[in-house]
Amino acid sequence: MNKANLLEEWKAHLEQDRRRSPHTVRAYLSAANLLIERRDLDSWQKLAELDSGTIRLHLADRRQDGLGNSSTARELSAIKALIKFALAQTGASDANAPRIRGPRIKKGLPRPVTPDDATNIADLVEATASDDWIGARDRAVLLLLYGAGLRIAEALSLKGGDIPLETTLSVTGKGNKQRIVPILPIIQEAVTEYAGLCPWPIKQDEALFRGARGGPLSQGMVQKAMAKARVALGLPSTATPHALRHSFATHLLGAGADLRSLQELLGHASLGSTQIYTKVDAATLLDTYRDAHPREKD
Repeated sequence: MNKANLLEEWKAHLEQDRRRSPHTVRAYLSAANLLIERRDLDSWQKLAELDSGTIRLHLADRRQDGLGNSSTARELSAIKALIKFALAQTGASDANAPRIRGPRIKKGLPRPVTPDDATNIADLVEATASDDWIGARDRAVLLLLYGAGLRIAEALSLKGGDIPLETTLSVTGKGNKQRIVPILPIIQEAVTEYAGLCPWPIKQDEALFRGARGGPLSQGMVQKAMAKARVALGLPSTATPHALRHSFATHLLGAGADLRSLQELLGHASLGSTQIYTKVDAATLLDTYRDAHPREKD
């Protein structure tokens, strides 16, 4: 077996068996390619026999390439997954997998935008678009992120058969995990408006949101539109499409939503992922206190 075949099998496993997102597949393939090329590995057996010392040496080389802590941790996760697959291919036990701890990463709190900012972004994106249908499209996507807490990939995975949107929507998220999210009337109206203006035929089994040439809308185009609106509104660089999902969670928690319900709405596998929003809400309350309390202004 040659190196190209290894990568093809690895890609097929990620896409078909693990159902990883295109972004994850690209990242894991890149990490695998670097490891295979630099360590001259041309069989699953050689990959399965890699020890902790060799992997540490490889990661040290990647550090020399300029890899930071977060990127190193992601690459290590990709390598561990690859070796686990190699062990399975050779019939060996997972117990033989090298035990390596990744670098410590200081996790920052998500940076939500205010409700007014979220609305202003969606409205400005619509008003400044090159075509009416593109403005309606981008506004509908952003409202799905803020109003329903969808990940951008989840919003862009919607099909023509999903419309007209009902009061709830079944969403397939990470790990092929399904959840039901409520859909507000403003979102229903925005998606209906876009569908009516879209110049491309929206077929039941094809992407609902289309690019300018009729293909599936890319995440990059949504990010670009929001970046333009962010600059115009004087918002920080943290005001990204994903920040709208953070805002959805933070604002619900601030309004009294319980963590378990929020976990279900966000599609988090563990409650620990949702608990970070308690810290965000506390930080927001502290900022409000500092801005409003008269003694803080003395």
